[in-house]
Amino acid sequence: MEVRQVCVVVLAFMITAKKLASYFDHTQLRAYAVYADFEKLCNEARRYGFAMVAINPAPVRLCCELLKDSPVHVGAAVGFPLGQNTIAVKQAETLDAIQNGADEIDYVVNLTELKEKNYNYVQKEMTAIVETCREHHVLSKVIFENCYLTREEKIALCQIAREVQPDFIKTSTGFGTGGATFEDVELMRKTVGESVKIKAAGGIRDLETALRMIELGVSRIGSTASVAIVEELIQKNKT
Repeated sequence: MEVRQVCVVVLAFMITAKKLASYFDHTQLRAYAVYADFEKLCNEARRYGFAMVAINPAPVRLCCELLKDSPVHVGAAVGFPLGQNTIAVKQAETLDAIQNGADEIDYVVNLTELKEKNYNYVQKEMTAIVETCREHHVLSKVIFENCYLTREEKIALCQIAREVQPDFIKTSTGFGTGGATFEDVELMRKTVGESVKIKAAGGIRDLETALRMIELGVSRIGSTASVAIVEELIQKNKT
């Protein structure tokens, strides 16, 4: 058994269900979600003690009401999932979500400008969103969508983030051709430094993968399988 596999096994015995749950952004981003889906999402988040519910901007006010008097944050996805809005539109969408009660913002970078090596644009966009969040005491997360990026592009984004200092950088939307990988998390952690946290999202559906991500240094995990993963740990601890 590899050293990392041993660490994951040990972590599974050491971590509590409550602690594991605190890593999760419990996610409902489907276009066809109805009110009952958001009620279920928020009830589960409250019951298990997830860090946040991750939703599109439209249901932010609804989820804030459902989670009233709860420590669970409400997070809005901005420029989601393609990132192909102008900076002004993303900034306006961010502010609108905050005014409706959002505690956190996950925005998607403009990959076209990144691939054209227009790093000034990418930094300007990141600065605009991050500063808007800071002004309102809201957490900011920058979504890379790594499945479409070269190693050079991932490093460039990390270097920009290291300068701008969002609260988090995030692997994926979960709507691309691939999700979070261990290799990408290792690269992001190594390049961005310790002052910016990492969120892994996309394809994390079992306990082993979640624990490996935590062992690699992520501070948040975005998943639609949050309940199943925590329940897997609970059942494991019973045996």
